[in-house]
Amino acid sequence: MLHRRYQFDSSQIMHRAEELVSAASNRYRITVQVANRAKRRRYEDFENLDDPMMKPVLRAIIEMSDELTQPEIIGD
Repeated sequence: MLHRRYQFDSSQIMHRAEELVSAASNRYRITVQVANRAKRRRYEDFENLDDPMMKPVLRAIIEMSDELTQPEIIGD
């Protein structure tokens, strides 16, 4: 998996979250998917300290929005 250092401000995070919710057919389901990915990333972060300043839920939103806009990215 490609690890990058993300530099985003809160407005960019909000925009990406809105993209995810608007692209989803079910708001509840996308919220649960983000939460599940964040939970997995939280446990992975204990083993791999990639970017300790990035919260898992923010990282999940960014990764999932990247997968939405860039389908060539392979994700969970």
